[in-house]
Amino acid sequence: MYIIPAIDILDGKVVRLTEGNYNQKTVYDVSIAEMIETYRSNGTEFIHIIDLNGAKGDFSNQASLFEVIKKTDMKVQYGGGIRTIKQVTDLLDAGIQRVIVGTQAITNPDFLQELSTEVGKKYDYANRIVIAIDVLDEVIKYSGWMESSPIKLMDYVDKCLQLGFFRFLCTDINKDGKLGGAAMDLYRKLLEHSPFIKLIASGGVSSMADIEELATLDIRSVVVGKAIYENRITIEEIKEWNLKQMTSL
Repeated sequence: MYIIPAIDILDGKVVRLTEGNYNQKTVYDVSIAEMIETYRSNGTEFIHIIDLNGAKGDFSNQASLFEVIKKTDMKVQYGGGIRTIKQVTDLLDAGIQRVIVGTQAITNPDFLQELSTEVGKKYDYANRIVIAIDVLDEVIKYSGWMESSPIKLMDYVDKCLQLGFFRFLCTDINKDGKLGGAAMDLYRKLLEHSPFIKLIASGGVSSMADIEELATLDIRSVVVGKAIYENRITIEEIKEWNLKQMTSL
């Protein structure tokens, strides 16, 4: 299980939200470029970048963000407001390793089928696309966590699997930004239901002890953000942990 450091961007600044609430944000006095370079210079292979403005349909961050991204040789897992097939293909063409889709996949019944067909013409879509599942009390949330879906969680996972998608980024909104521990029960349920999914955990990690607990499950990677910024987990600890991992991202 690899640790993937997170950078969330809002209004051009590095931030962390609590429970996805844009009014409960912590702004960090560090630039995007500085954070990326810190991770790169310490041997991090993958980085997770979310455009929080993009999640609400505002892409004012994107040009400057991509200027920074294209200067690094790190693999980037990117999300935030990806609503069209063209956006996905443009991002992959630009060198983004993995594109995260959420809202459109939930609200448009045909989107995932079209995505597999169109992206599959050029890319290994099953490995290059990550399905975001943002959950509040096992209810799927979307549009920056502001809307609720009537689709049951496990039914949605089954639908995605039937279309060939198996890489999921699951965030328990109750845990996000609180540094209170990861959603072990939720992840356990998902893996019991679908043992072969490639699950990426997100939300709540506060220490290396939480990382060790997550590693007892068959989770492929974990996104860590606030714990790094609050010095609960150091870059050196991430580097040491990742070097020991033998399974593929």
